[in-house]
Amino acid sequence: MDTLTLDRNSDARTAVASGHFYEYSKAANPIRPGLTPRVPCHFFPPSLYAEGESRIIPLDLSEELRCPGPATGPGLCANFVRINAGDTLRMTPDATSIVFYAIRGKGRAICDASDFEWKHGDFFAVPAVGGITLSASADAALYAVHDAPLLTYLGVHADKARFRPVLFRAEDADRELEQAKNAPAAAERSRISVLLAADEFPLTRTVTHTLWAMYGTIGAGTSQKPHRHQSIALDYIAACEPGCYSLVGAELDDNSQIRNPVRVDWEAGCAFVTPPGYWHAHFNESGSEARLIPIQDAGLQTYLRTLDIRFT
Repeated sequence: MDTLTLDRNSDARTAVASGHFYEYSKAANPIRPGLTPRVPCHFFPPSLYAEGESRIIPLDLSEELRCPGPATGPGLCANFVRINAGDTLRMTPDATSIVFYAIRGKGRAICDASDFEWKHGDFFAVPAVGGITLSASADAALYAVHDAPLLTYLGVHADKARFRPVLFRAEDADRELEQAKNAPAAAERSRISVLLAADEFPLTRTVTHTLWAMYGTIGAGTSQKPHRHQSIALDYIAACEPGCYSLVGAELDDNSQIRNPVRVDWEAGCAFVTPPGYWHAHFNESGSEARLIPIQDAGLQTYLRTLDIRFT
């Protein structure tokens, strides 16, 4: 059999593309109109999953982000998952991990060798390799965030689980949050919250190697002062009454207040996007406690030492 050998220096080799040069000041910060778009501050109402057939509802902003979809941010995709009693759904994103919060109902999850039941108020995180099967024994809804857009951008596929599935029971999360709220130093802290963490990530103290999840409370008539971080926040509002809202903006004024802010009024069961690098503050002007669940790409950002969280 004849063998054809190509000379690597010959014209038969694969052609390469021509590159470009940009003067530094015109390319160092491409987040401006016409180049890299900013992450939008966007609100997703609970009506998206209030009724109808069992389904997965991606919170898709890929058109605004100019990236492959579905994507809620450059590296993350948030979803509402509705499962009617007796139904089963498969989630198979090409992602490394998925974090869930059970909005209502109860059911069962099967992920690789793990098989467990979940109920309203539970959190759980699973490796996305191989997907997950979700079934409901009562009408259910979940909030789910995964990192498939990050892998799409990198042009890679997840083929190895980096952690074991981990379950956080609602009663345990509520107990830990109450302890944080009643601690002697609580009044001096920037926020009252607890972070979810898995054993495999002691370096970042996060729930997965890419994802960070917080369970927090804002008391009636109180607020969280402005703060910012370089991770995107995909916020879910677990409980609130009218009078709860966030202010979001790019800059602070001389009094450390957000200049020309966008106001996002909360609704129980809603989700909204807080863009990376933007100052934001949360307010509860109602007579009842509010609870929020931000899920971020801060696991990755913390590992890269780029989270840069700051408070006024």
